[in-house]
Amino acid sequence: MSTVSMTVNGEAVCGKVESRTLLVQFLRENLGLTGTHVGCDTSQCGACVIHVNGKSVKSCTMLAIQADGADVTTIEGLANEAGLHPMQQAFMDNHGLQCGFCTPGMVMSALDIVNRSGHELDESTVRKELEGNICRCTGYHNIVKAVQAGAKAMGGS
Repeated sequence: MSTVSMTVNGEAVCGKVESRTLLVQFLRENLGLTGTHVGCDTSQCGACVIHVNGKSVKSCTMLAIQADGADVTTIEGLANEAGLHPMQQAFMDNHGLQCGFCTPGMVMSALDIVNRSGHELDESTVRKELEGNICRCTGYHNIVKAVQAGAKAMGGS
């Protein structure tokens, strides 16, 4: 067993893990942060996307010990006492979810898109950037609208 320490959603955490423990397992099972979902176990669906040191990562492909010392943000770390993060609110306002299983990964991926591409996102950019996230319920139309609206809201317009 190894001990890992990291900052998760602004809080310092540590725990003992086996060397083969995936980061998604550590978050869900050790820390109780179940908003990060496991949808495929093969890195195809994007339901497990989180941010590690400011970059989106599929947490089912990263070992917990690889995140030792890292700054990790999960879907639970976005909202605060003032309310939902603008991207979360945009998903609600634009009906960018149906069953909600893929939504945490979609939101975390959307934030990474905005951080890399800015607040004015066209439809083709959003669709291309979300290729690593699968939604089994919707046709993506409202998800794309939600990402665009969230990006604008994050830019203050």
